[in-house]
Amino acid sequence: MGEYCASPEGDSALAAAAALTFPSQSPVAVAAAAAVARPRYGSCDRRYVKQVFDNLHGSISLDPLALQFVDTEEFQRLRDLKQLGLTYLVYPGAVHTRFEHSLGVYSLAGKAMNNLKTYQGEELGIDRIDMQTVKLAGLLHDIGHGPFSHLFEHEFLPRVDPGSTWSHENMSALLLDSIVDKHAIDIEDDYLKMVKEMIIASSKSATTKSAKDKHFLYDIVANGRNGIDVDKFDYIDRDCRACGLGSNFQYWRLMEGMRVMGDEICYPAKDYLSIHKLFSTRADLHRTVYTHAKVKVKNYELVQLGDNISVTSESIRIQAVELMLVDALIEANDYLGISLHANDPEDFWKLDDTIIKSIETAPNTELKKAKEIIQRIRRRELYKFCNQYSVPKDKLEHFKNITSQDIVCSQKSSGVLLKEEDVAVSNVKIDLTRGKDNPLESIKFFKDFGCDEKFPITDDRVSHLLPAYNEDRIVRVYAKKPELVEAVSEAFENLQLRMYGEKTQVHETPKKKRMRSL
Repeated sequence: MGEYCASPEGDSALAAAAALTFPSQSPVAVAAAAAVARPRYGSCDRRYVKQVFDNLHGSISLDPLALQFVDTEEFQRLRDLKQLGLTYLVYPGAVHTRFEHSLGVYSLAGKAMNNLKTYQGEELGIDRIDMQTVKLAGLLHDIGHGPFSHLFEHEFLPRVDPGSTWSHENMSALLLDSIVDKHAIDIEDDYLKMVKEMIIASSKSATTKSAKDKHFLYDIVANGRNGIDVDKFDYIDRDCRACGLGSNFQYWRLMEGMRVMGDEICYPAKDYLSIHKLFSTRADLHRTVYTHAKVKVKNYELVQLGDNISVTSESIRIQAVELMLVDALIEANDYLGISLHANDPEDFWKLDDTIIKSIETAPNTELKKAKEIIQRIRRRELYKFCNQYSVPKDKLEHFKNITSQDIVCSQKSSGVLLKEEDVAVSNVKIDLTRGKDNPLESIKFFKDFGCDEKFPITDDRVSHLLPAYNEDRIVRVYAKKPELVEAVSEAFENLQLRMYGEKTQVHETPKKKRMRSL
């Protein structure tokens, strides 16, 4: 990513330009001239456009309004939020941030809109306001993320505030209002409302669209209809590159072929397998990176490509690290009031990944336990992976998350008496973004560009090799102390026997492994 730095003068640059034009006028007149000179909403005046080079998309042009948001401390904070949280502790190259991801989504949103405008602009009535609104939604869709990727939202907050409905999408909308007010950014209320609606379009809190038509605009950045959006296009390519993983998914094919039919984005039927590749590549990332058992990123939903789940040692390590970090943040929460920042946009922007260093170097005795956990992470003294199992298909519908208490209560005879604080459990949900349903069945296709009919395509019309099931649940168990691995593993085995009448785990317990090696 070519380095982009916020201008120290900010909006005064426009005033300076006006002063050069009207050198003999008073400061009031100069300010008025600057206001007149300010580009209008959707303007592409190249005098006020800046370029930044991205290592994935090349040169990205930031329009005047986008620059006003970028040049704020709230947006610059994204430089200190790694896109993949603590995954870099296992994949050293995964140090990219939400700053470059946001610029990438902004760029792809613009390209998608340009394609639609080129081929259907007159038919759809796409104007500069539509272009600007969608691009801003792409730029600002992640400003509400907390520290360490999704861990803050899906792991930390639910434990310190049970029943919390907090989401990064809603915080993005709240923070956007705060930025506009604080920095006096000139944007009409109706346009701002549409930007916020596009940001939360795929979340549970999605509201009724204020636009009476052009609803397809809401599916470009965060697609709540079927999950195909430029956000995924960027992070899949960016994450694969950062982690050194290959990716055969070609998002440009979908962007070139997309077509609006009946206020809905549709795709050529020949691109069915390309769309399936989008979800399968995402699935590979979840299995090998996002849910790495030592950097657990359970908050992401995953994809199962067959009857068995492939688990790498890397994913186990990632998960262990994240479980430990959550424990550290919880230990520090009472003293630092971390969770309180999540309720106030004025304070929230101060939270970023550097909090781990703040805890680690603080002299306060109140943070002793949190510091000890972080020290264990630094020294690779991680929670020990005991075992895992995939919930049987016929039990999925009524499955309830397994807890540490469930494991402890399943302990029989043992020389060690387990406590709940000795065990860490991760319940991982795996699907194609729509639970047990296949998201491809909610996508509409067309035969060719001369055809005006749109239709869905079922798997059996394409290939019998595609997965027949679209959801999985994985339960992973860790011992927080090495000496408890055997006791925790046996209790976990007893739990499976009690619930299912058989052991569904793939791996043997540590004791049996040792016996076999003798």
